[in-house]
Amino acid sequence: MTVDTHTHLYLPDFEDPHGAVSRALAAGVGHLIFPNVDLGTIAPMKELHSAFSDSTSIAMGLHPTEIGGNWKEDLALIKAELDSGANYVAIGEIGIDLYWDKQFREEQMQAFRVQCEWAVERGVPVIIHCREGLDEILEVFDSMERVPAGVFHSFGGTVEDVERIRRRGDFYFGINGIVTFKNSKLRDTLPAIGAERLLLETDAPYLAPVPHRGKRNESAFIVHTAAYVANHLGMTVEELCNVTTANAARLFHIDVK
Repeated sequence: MTVDTHTHLYLPDFEDPHGAVSRALAAGVGHLIFPNVDLGTIAPMKELHSAFSDSTSIAMGLHPTEIGGNWKEDLALIKAELDSGANYVAIGEIGIDLYWDKQFREEQMQAFRVQCEWAVERGVPVIIHCREGLDEILEVFDSMERVPAGVFHSFGGTVEDVERIRRRGDFYFGINGIVTFKNSKLRDTLPAIGAERLLLETDAPYLAPVPHRGKRNESAFIVHTAAYVANHLGMTVEELCNVTTANAARLFHIDVK
């Protein structure tokens, strides 16, 4: 049994999201975490969670690529949803993304800090999206009195990046199908992370692992990533899944049945 700590099965890419969750459960995924993206994804995410409430959890946040001119108003609506009484296990997905556009760099940093402060206030972790924004994320952390625990989702960095992040606090690293790609150097970073700091994820519908690369990803495919990572760390798949499931339960305070 394992946990898909980051999956978006509620997105329109899935004509039958209930079927996608069912396939994941049949493949041995014991729990799935759905992070929010924007204001439009809240309702479908909550609907899918409510249909599988025993085996899914949800996180609330505003994705960095959604930070624009109205970011303060959007963030206020996200905050209202957080305060609605729903059981959100994390603030996410939040972070910095300067890959496509650097126009709102400062706004992304401000929004990231605000949402990190929410996590500290609530005692929940953050799910961090970081794409060409590690310096900015660490700058925000260094400006904070308290830094929340969390996971760097879809991590693809270097050994040095791991060390820089770990110096800032209690962080895990989400590993998905990227590690299976032929030209990925992430496999060389796995020993520096160590199984005790790894979380498995898919980021479905994106980043399908080999042998499904190029296709729509889904949570059931996490078995391929687990097998690949276990092999490179000299562990059995069962050993890796036991450790990473315990990591997820510890970070998100979830009960994986």
